[in-house]
Amino acid sequence: MESYLMALDQGTTSSRCILFNRAGEICAQAQKEFRQFYPQNGWVEQDPIEIWESQLAVAREAMRRLKIGAGQIAAIGITNQRETTVVWDRKTGKPVYPAIVWQCRRTAETCERLRSGGFTNMIREKTGLLIDPYFSATKLQWILQNVDGAKERAERGELLFGTVDSWLIWNLTGGKVHATDPSNAARTMLFDIHGMRWDPELLDLFGVPGGMLPQILPSAGKFGEAAPEWFGAPIAIAGVAGDQQAALFGQCCFEAGDVKNTFGTGGFLLMNTGTSPVLSSQGLLTTVGWKIGDQTTYVLEGSVFISGAAIQWLRDGLGLIQSAEQTDAMARSIPDSAGVYFVPAFVGLGAPYWDPYARGSIYGLTRAVCPEHLVRAALESMAYQTADVIEAMQKDLSRPIRSMRVDGGASANHFLLQFQADILDLPIIRPRCIETTALGAAFLAGIGCGYYRDREELKKTCGSGKTFAPTMEPSVRESLLAGWHRAVRRTIMP
Repeated sequence: MESYLMALDQGTTSSRCILFNRAGEICAQAQKEFRQFYPQNGWVEQDPIEIWESQLAVAREAMRRLKIGAGQIAAIGITNQRETTVVWDRKTGKPVYPAIVWQCRRTAETCERLRSGGFTNMIREKTGLLIDPYFSATKLQWILQNVDGAKERAERGELLFGTVDSWLIWNLTGGKVHATDPSNAARTMLFDIHGMRWDPELLDLFGVPGGMLPQILPSAGKFGEAAPEWFGAPIAIAGVAGDQQAALFGQCCFEAGDVKNTFGTGGFLLMNTGTSPVLSSQGLLTTVGWKIGDQTTYVLEGSVFISGAAIQWLRDGLGLIQSAEQTDAMARSIPDSAGVYFVPAFVGLGAPYWDPYARGSIYGLTRAVCPEHLVRAALESMAYQTADVIEAMQKDLSRPIRSMRVDGGASANHFLLQFQADILDLPIIRPRCIETTALGAAFLAGIGCGYYRDREELKKTCGSGKTFAPTMEPSVRESLLAGWHRAVRRTIMP
């Protein structure tokens, strides 16, 4: 009987499960959206129980669609929205507060105090991160300080902390395993990326008891087993990585210098820098890609907070479109955006600006502007933000980037990828399977359980896709980028 790899892809707006065969082909999948909560301006929360239940439901549904049992699944790989913070009771498994999502900006003032207090360099040198509400540490600190009794309970060892991967592992194993991998640990602002351990000085700074923290295991290897009650028999959990690192792995970007960008809810550009971390002087993050065996792979990352979420807002917030698929034809139906620039800073601006107080803005509106112009401007904003990160990355590395791989839901949009190629003046490569986040989790699980021999075998499964070559005149490119940068400057003005 053929065996499969199960990828649990727990994203910001939905939970998905994809079952892959040995050739890296999608054999079955299921997806379920879950609720987002916005209790105050700039706050974003989710229900951890709903995250878990939706992820379990889609895993079971994918198995039903393929008509297989647990015995045909070689291993489970988990990939997840990063930085999102969950705290739960060690005995009951009940969360003490909603999950605070990576997009949440409630701790912006705390981060400002940390910067003013002179902690920037220490945190940067240990973690590779900039001080920002994006990361888990200040979210966890907020829960401990604002939920009645949480601090005392944590100090007594009654509470556990985890990013979403840890929360899923704990539930899948019936509370037997509290673990994470280095790619997720590196996003907490509590992890020393050089020593590969939780850092005592950072734990003390944020007031986090060490007993709350998950064990750190390699990204490929045995994390435990899913309890028989979930799928009818135990299944090994053998691979874990944060969503963007998983996408880099799924794109087979195994060599130093390889670059990919994921167009998801946010936009995330990662470059493999090999076995040595590269500290950025351009507002980029230095983080862990994955750890396999004793070898750690590092990456440079530029994080754009709002990418595909801008299209979701046009659909759900303004009602300008009924589906994201419409946007390709709408953008192509007009010659340009009529001078409209959309800066989607709904939750601040990420790399390379790192302004948590910026808010979304649209410039260049006239009576001639129609819905098509706004849709096109939203798609163009995704490419402009990527261009800003690419420029910063090239300055850090002092060498040109020759091509960029893309994935994520919006990478199916032909207009976006052609505009991205034009505005970067680079070939854009879309793989055969754009579900590379889930594929990366499956690949890691496959390596972890012995389903695949090594990364050379994985390269054979990636396959070729479509390449978008730049065609825009340099003068047009320069004019468009100048307009974009004017719009960004106006957005971040105090």
